[in-house]
Amino acid sequence: MCGFIGIVGNDSVVQDLYDGLVTIQHRGQDAAGLATYDGSQFHIKKGLGLVSEVFRTKNIMRLRGNIGLGHVRYPTAGAIGAEECQPFTLNIPYGLMLVHNGNLFNTQSLRKELIEKDKRHVNSSSDGEVILNLFANGLLKQRINGKLKPEHIWKAVKHVYARAKGAYSVLIYIGRHGMVAFRDPRGIRPMIWGERKTDLNPEYIFCSERIALDTSGFDVVRDVDAGEAIYINDNHKVFTKKLVKNTHSPCMFEYIYFARPDSMIDEISVYKSRKRMGEKLADQVRKSKLKIDVIVPVPDSSRTAALALAEKLKLKYSEGIVKNRYIGRTFIMPGQAIRQKSIRYKLNAMPIEFKGKKVLLVDDSIVRGNTSRQIVNMARKAGAEKVYFASYAPPVKFPCVYGIDIPTSQELIASNLSVEEVRKAITADYLFYEDLKDAEWACLRGSKKLTKLCTACFSGQYPTGDVTPAVLKRVSDERLAEKSEYLDVADEQLNLL
Repeated sequence: MCGFIGIVGNDSVVQDLYDGLVTIQHRGQDAAGLATYDGSQFHIKKGLGLVSEVFRTKNIMRLRGNIGLGHVRYPTAGAIGAEECQPFTLNIPYGLMLVHNGNLFNTQSLRKELIEKDKRHVNSSSDGEVILNLFANGLLKQRINGKLKPEHIWKAVKHVYARAKGAYSVLIYIGRHGMVAFRDPRGIRPMIWGERKTDLNPEYIFCSERIALDTSGFDVVRDVDAGEAIYINDNHKVFTKKLVKNTHSPCMFEYIYFARPDSMIDEISVYKSRKRMGEKLADQVRKSKLKIDVIVPVPDSSRTAALALAEKLKLKYSEGIVKNRYIGRTFIMPGQAIRQKSIRYKLNAMPIEFKGKKVLLVDDSIVRGNTSRQIVNMARKAGAEKVYFASYAPPVKFPCVYGIDIPTSQELIASNLSVEEVRKAITADYLFYEDLKDAEWACLRGSKKLTKLCTACFSGQYPTGDVTPAVLKRVSDERLAEKSEYLDVADEQLNLL
């Protein structure tokens, strides 16, 4: 999972790009990058770290141009070198630069094909660079003479669709021609399109979450549809084409954890979805007939659901756990050792809110279980008499091959354990999980057109229809091999904490 932004403007776009990246920093803390185009040259700056760490005034000043792309990276595959940072560029044809969000589960085979069959050089392990080369091949195979037309773009995107398996939202700028935006055939990864009226040409923006539009003064046009491509040429003329007709199935984990609560994903409010999840969870808590003194959210993503739960049950709500805002999101850190050490710096329980009380902790999900166990123990050390735990996500049982860092069953505590066994493993006195149907309802209740979500990590039903047990085993083996390669780097990072 990553975050991206792209702008077609009339004047310099670098400040809007930078501001947009700051608003979606929660989508990736590993690396950041910006690339602009001034009519003749690409200007690029990217590196490891947060947006504020990668860019300085001198970098911003040299990123000239009225067209640009930006990216924040969260590594699902484990590679953490600077060569993995986006945007990626190619010289041929025309000059191309790309940012994307998502994951391909056939990256290794595609990379081999590109190198051996297509005679291309792929400089990273990133599936983004693979997609860029596929798109370039799709253009070159047409042997275009003269002006590049929208029909050429559609064929190039179809070439990507035919070979790339997984989930992705992609932005590609073609030098001296225009911006291309397309979303995977199931629309699993998000992308929204905005417009800003000016006295000159209208300016356009594409990004992972609506919040970037709001902060930059763009109005929403709409979400890019599943299997749709949009081409905006350098004269700001817009062309759209629905290339594949499939059931639109956006990722449910966006609503549970990843997106900011003030964002809209496919016209569904993230905030309202979490609120409804909390209300549904309250029904389970009521049936348990447990005596609960206080409900405490695990900050930050669970606040909305926890408050809704407390209000429905008419129970006391307390911000009994305080978050250190200078520690990043532990779920998206590269390596379990770093996650476990970071949680001790990230969260602190206030004894005054726990001592002698029966406490219900509310969190967004239980993935590996280590964080949940540490939080339960933290509550006990703060003096809680009983510690109950509620996840407003269903049990995470299956690997995600679409971009969330849930790649192997071995890492998922609920994959092979019952609810009672998970409760014992995290040392809670009682454990609640959201029902999958309730969680789906909480999201889809906010949409007039969507009928399905990607719930693969909860249900094992992969919407692309091509994820077999053999694919899952191969992806798991590749993931474990990649993890062993970067353990030394992760240890170095751990020592710096």
